[in-house]
Amino acid sequence: MRSFAPLLFTPFQIRCFAFPAPSMVSSKTSKMPNSLLSSFEFRKALGHFTTGVTVVTVEREPGKIHGMTANSFTSVSLDPMLILVCVDQRAKMLRLLQKKKRFGISVLKQNQQAVSEYFAKREHSLEAEQRLGIHMRRTLGGVLVIDGALLQMSCKVIASHLAGDHTIFVGEVQDAEMNEGEPLVYFRGEYRKIARHS
Repeated sequence: MRSFAPLLFTPFQIRCFAFPAPSMVSSKTSKMPNSLLSSFEFRKALGHFTTGVTVVTVEREPGKIHGMTANSFTSVSLDPMLILVCVDQRAKMLRLLQKKKRFGISVLKQNQQAVSEYFAKREHSLEAEQRLGIHMRRTLGGVLVIDGALLQMSCKVIASHLAGDHTIFVGEVQDAEMNEGEPLVYFRGEYRKIARHS
């Protein structure tokens, strides 16, 4: 049986859409004291949880999208089919999700790091997207997603919950398309890739 292990790819800081800092971390292997964490320490602690990288997309006007890189994405329920994504209260995406209700999730491949870096920025332009070779496609549900992504889903917002400085959006999955390839991975503030070991 082959095993998989993350290896260093290329460092790049992306925005972390995390839950608000709670109380304490207690671990015999941790060098942090058993005390309340600062927001910086909490972000650093959460970086030890390996995630994939997604881009959330909303069609802000016909044929034009606003995208946001996010790693706070997870499944919620199989029946009904639900996922969630957490969005900063200050993000433009917050207002768009509240207004439009429909959105796409694109789970990125390891060769789409530039896509992740681009949508982690606050300012976007059609010229930059064309220069980076970023293309969109419509799902069966009519939602625009990143072309060539590992997984593409169209979702409908069915609930939202205020959680500290973020809002948790729960989405009902309407369709999904899976493609071949390896995932883009994020760990300890850096992009990684999965290496195969015999």
